[in-house]
Amino acid sequence: MSLRSLSLVFQRHISSKTPLFTNAFHNPTNAQYREQLPNQIPSPSPAKSHMVSTYNLTTSSPSNKMIRAYLKNGDLDSARQVFDKMTLKTIFTWNLMLTGYSKPGTLKQALQLFNQIPQPDVFSYNIMLACYFQNSEIDHAHLLFDKMPVRDSASWNTMISGLCQNGMMPKAHRIFSSMPNKNDIAWSAMISGYIQNGDLKSAVDLFNQMPEQDKGVFSSTAMVTGFMSFGEIELAQKLFDKMPDRNLVTWNSMVAGYVKNGRAEEGLKLFRVMVQMGVRPNPSTFSSVLLGCSDLSGLELGKQIHQLICKLPLNLHPTCGTSLLSMYSKCGDLENACQMFDKMCRRDVVTWNAMISGYAQHGLGEKAIGLFDEMRKGGKKPNWITFVGVLLACSHAGLVELGIQYFNSMEKDYEVEVKPDHYTCMVDLLGRAGLLSEAVELINKMPFKPHLAIFGTLLGACRIHKKLELAEFAAQKMLDLDPWSSAGYVQLANVYATMNRWDNVARIRRLMRDNKVVKTPGYSWIEVKSVVHEFRSGDRIHLQLDSIEKKLEELEKRMKLAGYVPDLNFALHDVEEERKELILSRHSEKLAIAFGLLSTPQGTQIRVFKNLRVCGDCHNATKFMSLVERREIIVRDTTRFHHFRDGICSCGDYW
Repeated sequence: MSLRSLSLVFQRHISSKTPLFTNAFHNPTNAQYREQLPNQIPSPSPAKSHMVSTYNLTTSSPSNKMIRAYLKNGDLDSARQVFDKMTLKTIFTWNLMLTGYSKPGTLKQALQLFNQIPQPDVFSYNIMLACYFQNSEIDHAHLLFDKMPVRDSASWNTMISGLCQNGMMPKAHRIFSSMPNKNDIAWSAMISGYIQNGDLKSAVDLFNQMPEQDKGVFSSTAMVTGFMSFGEIELAQKLFDKMPDRNLVTWNSMVAGYVKNGRAEEGLKLFRVMVQMGVRPNPSTFSSVLLGCSDLSGLELGKQIHQLICKLPLNLHPTCGTSLLSMYSKCGDLENACQMFDKMCRRDVVTWNAMISGYAQHGLGEKAIGLFDEMRKGGKKPNWITFVGVLLACSHAGLVELGIQYFNSMEKDYEVEVKPDHYTCMVDLLGRAGLLSEAVELINKMPFKPHLAIFGTLLGACRIHKKLELAEFAAQKMLDLDPWSSAGYVQLANVYATMNRWDNVARIRRLMRDNKVVKTPGYSWIEVKSVVHEFRSGDRIHLQLDSIEKKLEELEKRMKLAGYVPDLNFALHDVEEERKELILSRHSEKLAIAFGLLSTPQGTQIRVFKNLRVCGDCHNATKFMSLVERREIIVRDTTRFHHFRDGICSCGDYW
């Protein structure tokens, strides 16, 4: 199914005046499902461990309602003031206040309150048990569990879940084995625990030990999640297909699993089935679906899903807002991303990170830094992802000194641990600026072993600045880490080619053949009327190829009159100049742009996506295309977005 087909399905739902969903936990039979299901199916997120038994917090007491309202808004102090003034406190009131303290950092207050309860019930113990685990006080949790006068199923589940979440699987298994009446939640907690701790085999063994009558939706969902987490998509599909009951978490897990395993289109197909069956999506669903749209660069489908979110309505939910912002940014529509950010009433650190990264990816380094300053002034504490965006912004804008300053201040001023991703950004920052010796020095000072991306980034900088000896060093390091990765071979061959070292190019290509290393083919794609069209360099397949080539020939004449001169250094083949020029003119992004010019009305933006870095000649040619056609052309490669308008690129030719 194409993106256009999916868009039409959602458009019908959006424009319909009939109820969109019937039952949020609709459970279709396998037969119903198979009729509409694609051949493959996806995964769920781990079943949530039930640390505390369900407890009805509604009550007619005005004071209890006030406490509950304050707790909902995170105002513990005000809630405690109301609590302390109450002359008559029921066990419900005590438990309500204790629940407020059941989070990290408030263990002392929780314990003091618990010890004051006149007659704590089993729910009180369960809250306290959960509080110990929240604060990683495992031994105290054990002691409390052992002295509990009465234990219900929630007590056992809380103990098992807490141990699993802290990686103590042998202890969790001992508690689980001694549990008198194991329920689906307990089985699910154990299965999820094994999966979260990287032990799929034990999870499968335990799942297979379950009595048939006990195989409920929670444990099955946990197992589906596990299969997806380990990339066992077909096994996840088979289990999902067999499940007699599926809840929203199950569907979400499958959709998320497909997207996370690089099969976004199948995830979107499954989402379509989910919607058609009347299962009401929640913010978690839309987070995965919009990520899938981003992966496919499906802007039009993303817009349709935005309308669906508004109809539900979930557009004011922070998760949906952030996911929409991120989708628009990654699909090249920065204007809509900014509008989403401006409209959001509540912004958490994820929202700020998404917008900072969006500005960075689109080459607007100053705006990204300005937003970071606004975030700090507003009292939001940055995390490690924030600094990836900030350093990326500095790198793309050439703000070398500022980038070094932020890098050095991370641990000192913000208590943010420096991770490998930050070092990769810094090597990129220094390498782009030609400071290759400083980049190597930084790699040598890393407190952990350099990873593949570090040397790949260094090699890319060597290609820009034609540093052959250092390029050979970086390529060798890449091959030492991953002998079957094509990136090291290809980038080194390209360095040799730009320096006309054709014997070395031939040697590298021969090595690739001998070692059975397959080069990732370069291709570009463009979405027109919700249909994605893909092009490869020298494409001979597209149905409109004759029209595209005529358009390119016409464009080339006009571009040359405007001053365009093909840069034959980027035709990485040892052939005559005329042949080199022809090869350059048929690069995949040029084919995609020409198709976009033919297929869209004059004046509309063109968005092209490429799986490799755009070459220098294509970058220069696209500037001239934007000039002679009077079009804004947006090209996203592996590192950033380039916005071409009136013969100028937003990157300022620094990329």
